[in-house]
Amino acid sequence: MKRFFPPKRDFASLSVTDLLEAREAYHVHLAHLENVIGTAIGRFRMRATDPDAKSPEAREERRGRKGWAPRTLQNSVVKRWSWPCLLVFVNKWLTQEELVAQDPDQVVPRLLYMPDGRVVPTCVIYAEKQEAAPPPLQNLTFPGELIGGGYPVISDVQGQPHIGSIGCMVSDGDSVYALTNRHVTGDAGRPIFSLFCAERRQIGVSHKNQLGKKLFGDVYEGWPGRHSYVNLDAGLIRVDDLNYWTAQVFGLGELDVPVDLNTDSISLDLIGCPVRAFGGASGELVGEIQALFYRYKSIAGFEYVSDLLIGPRNADTPLKTIPGDSGTIWVFDHEMSRDQAEQRGMSGARARRYRPLALQWGGQALIEDGSEAKMQFALATCLSTILRELDLDVIPDWNIGHSEYWGKTGHYKIAAKACELVTDPKLKKLLMNNVSVIAFDDGAIQQGELKKIDAKTFAPLADVPDLVWRNSRKTDEANHFADMDEEGKGTGFSGKTLLDLVKASPDNLSIEVWNKFYDSLNVGAKRGALPFRVWQLYEQMVEFVKQRKLAEFICAGGVLSHYVGDACQPLHVSRLHHGRNAAEAPVHSKYETDMLDRFAPDIIAGVNENLKTSKAKSDVTGGKEAALSVVELMRGTIKKLPPMDVINAFNEKDGTERLPHMFNVLGKRTTSCMADGCMRLASLWASAWKEGGGNKIANTKLGLVSRDALRALYNNKDFLPAFRLTDPKFAAALSD
Repeated sequence: MKRFFPPKRDFASLSVTDLLEAREAYHVHLAHLENVIGTAIGRFRMRATDPDAKSPEAREERRGRKGWAPRTLQNSVVKRWSWPCLLVFVNKWLTQEELVAQDPDQVVPRLLYMPDGRVVPTCVIYAEKQEAAPPPLQNLTFPGELIGGGYPVISDVQGQPHIGSIGCMVSDGDSVYALTNRHVTGDAGRPIFSLFCAERRQIGVSHKNQLGKKLFGDVYEGWPGRHSYVNLDAGLIRVDDLNYWTAQVFGLGELDVPVDLNTDSISLDLIGCPVRAFGGASGELVGEIQALFYRYKSIAGFEYVSDLLIGPRNADTPLKTIPGDSGTIWVFDHEMSRDQAEQRGMSGARARRYRPLALQWGGQALIEDGSEAKMQFALATCLSTILRELDLDVIPDWNIGHSEYWGKTGHYKIAAKACELVTDPKLKKLLMNNVSVIAFDDGAIQQGELKKIDAKTFAPLADVPDLVWRNSRKTDEANHFADMDEEGKGTGFSGKTLLDLVKASPDNLSIEVWNKFYDSLNVGAKRGALPFRVWQLYEQMVEFVKQRKLAEFICAGGVLSHYVGDACQPLHVSRLHHGRNAAEAPVHSKYETDMLDRFAPDIIAGVNENLKTSKAKSDVTGGKEAALSVVELMRGTIKKLPPMDVINAFNEKDGTERLPHMFNVLGKRTTSCMADGCMRLASLWASAWKEGGGNKIANTKLGLVSRDALRALYNNKDFLPAFRLTDPKFAAALSD
């Protein structure tokens, strides 16, 4: 067998230390090359069209090839066979022939030779720095009632407002702080503000404990870097009032244990690691780690280094980060389903928990060759380094557990809050003892006790109509809505809505009249019957109290909360429930699911604020009066928050800007409508209790009803049966 000497070089065994030592040794040489604008360590990047991008055996094909197109971060890829290397960023791409002809001294060496015989390859990346000023900040999403990571903050500097982002909540064991950048907080004692429902409010003051630049060798002990400073840029805001804060990060949710990155755990395996964030200025950010220890500046013989350079994940998902994102927390995007995350212990009460990885402190915009498109990159510091240097811990569990589903956020909040609003002492005792089977109160939510619901085991009563009966009782579907603003046709109904008819005469709240109204519109079986379902359930509740059947009363009252919750949402009581055309069809889910999912903490706090001095008393007698009161709730909902306002807010923005815009326009009125629903529900419970003589029930009977008993009730098809409006049994089930 023929043997050749020297053997072919294989750089696969090079370590982070090897690469850093090579950069340190060639620091002066590379810093004096005119085209070089930065260096980093990473893995060799191949153009997607290069032969060896498809197979490692094709490396030899590149030898001797001329006329290579510029290699950029966007047109290149990292493969599993990519060598460890030193990335050298240049602002002008010249072929070797051009460099030799013009000035051979400016050629970036293909290989760096170390005194001890080690050889480190280089990979030249073309990336021209953007010279244009950053765009103005637009579409900032400020908090409603709760603030946390991902929201923007404001500090006043020399008469001008400076915008930054909150990373996450941290603590030193004594006080709680919001983590962001030092250049966001400024000097100790500076007031820091945000906007709550368009009102400027101080959230805290900057703290004296901060991090700026430190010698690389002091931060990463044992690694070479005597000519380098690492930029840590961490600042703290000492929180004024914890009641306005949540540990959940806007757009990301709950946080898991931080990723511990240090000299023992940092490796080139981080290259290509998927990450995500939610910037206070840019919104959702999706990227990947593309280089380590990026040198972004060199002056007076020293390099200034960022721990991580985060770039676009691929050409289809550009990373558009802007200055207001300073202070944003980046997390490891494990790309698991919720079930997979739960199996690995990486899930919260309802969703995946992300592990925080780094704190963004800046960015660079690089212009690709032959293109006007700008490639943005985030520069970030390892979070574990900041926590170590400032002796801090991330707070994962303050004001968390807010449901990510509209149905659960809305229905559970309304039901739980109504339990607190009743004034009859016996009824309140019964409801508060059973709030855990009806819904989830704020205390359970804040402690993270809200678990993933398995409707096969037990469905909280407030969501039984959705989680159970929509499948087992198809006839219940039309009981969740009524198009109260639809105009009828023909004699007696032309130009009149159901709201108009009921306002003209309470006698028009009858199944016979409503069926005639729907006949005028040629409506089929799906005829909205929400007020009549309330009528039916109310009368059943009264009977259950009279018969001292408290399990049945709790079950009926719990499911009643679902229909009252539907009645205080504008798209459940309008002909515009899915917009006016196919393009607007997603408005229902975007408003009632996505918007309330994303802003659940703010929604919950807003409802509480609306009801902080409210108390509910009995105000109706009989099922018909109960139904009429719900019609008035529907009327007030449409007046307070017209459905067209929801549709217009949906249409005014798209993409990542849509939900923040919808919340800014609709959030305050949404919480007000929900508060109305809480009051109406509590009053119906109080009225049924009084009408049934609940005051005569002994206190010893007001305990917790077992889940088994409740599950047996709602799974019994004869318990609270559901009917369509055209079914004669529906009218027969209602008293005059």
